[in-house]
Amino acid sequence: MTTLTPTPGAAEPGLTGAPPRTAGRRPRPRPRKQGGTILAVPALVWYLVFMVGPMVAIFVIAALRWPGMLQPVSFAGLGNLRAVLDDPVFWAAVRNTAVQLAVALPLMIVCAYMVGYYVAQRPPGHRVIRYLLFVPGLISTPAKAMVFYAALSPDGLLNGALESAGLSSLTDAWLASPSTALACLIALDVWAGIGFTAVLFAARLGSVPDELGEAAQLDGAGHWRTMWRVHFPVIRDYVGVVTMLQFLWTLFGSAQHVLLLTQGGPGSSSTTLSFLVYQKAFIAADLGYSQTVGVILFLAGLAGLLTIRRLFRQNY
Repeated sequence: MTTLTPTPGAAEPGLTGAPPRTAGRRPRPRPRKQGGTILAVPALVWYLVFMVGPMVAIFVIAALRWPGMLQPVSFAGLGNLRAVLDDPVFWAAVRNTAVQLAVALPLMIVCAYMVGYYVAQRPPGHRVIRYLLFVPGLISTPAKAMVFYAALSPDGLLNGALESAGLSSLTDAWLASPSTALACLIALDVWAGIGFTAVLFAARLGSVPDELGEAAQLDGAGHWRTMWRVHFPVIRDYVGVVTMLQFLWTLFGSAQHVLLLTQGGPGSSSTTLSFLVYQKAFIAADLGYSQTVGVILFLAGLAGLLTIRRLFRQNY
């Protein structure tokens, strides 16, 4: 009988539990699961039909002469663009929209960030403050317009307060004056958006490690320097996202406030681009002109998003 003597240092098969190695073979990669793509198909179809479709329709209608929904349609080419560029009301709307964005957006973002930083420090009653900041977002747009109309009408709260303080010379028909109508709309935009934006900032600042603020305060930095020099760079990209959202809301959503409070007047002193789109489509029944302004509004929104994204991108 022949006895097999194991080689020293060689492991016997079955004792170590390791499978025997096969020379020259690599383990086969596991096939990737494709179920995620199938689940995304309904959402993609919905997006293409109800998002991409209307966007393409804007460019198509802008090239048509369409004097109403039930009226015959003809090709206008660049005629609508020439009519828009020659219209002084359009340039007044461009100026008003630029002023609205230049004033409302920085004021809203800066104030909301400071309020959000205060709430993120968890002061006494910070939970109640969070709920109170949501109140403007819970009120419907007509209700908010009624509140501002009651405050800014000729016999409203603001004029009454000025008269009680002996400042009757400062009273004005705020919503009917060419010099103040747009400012009233800007004030409504800021009031309606600052609370919700502050809550978003507070939620993001709450995820910043407390050690950063504590280390800055140990080095002698106060809350102001800590807020802008420590916390702001950490959430810089998030500030950019919130700014883009508010930019889009102010650019495209201002029509409802204009419609409810000033109707674009007096004259065209409070007409914005988004309201001009509505006015030409549903009041003047000029769909080609309306969607030409819509194309310009779309391009302005796209350029604004790219600019904001570049300004607030992380630099570390």
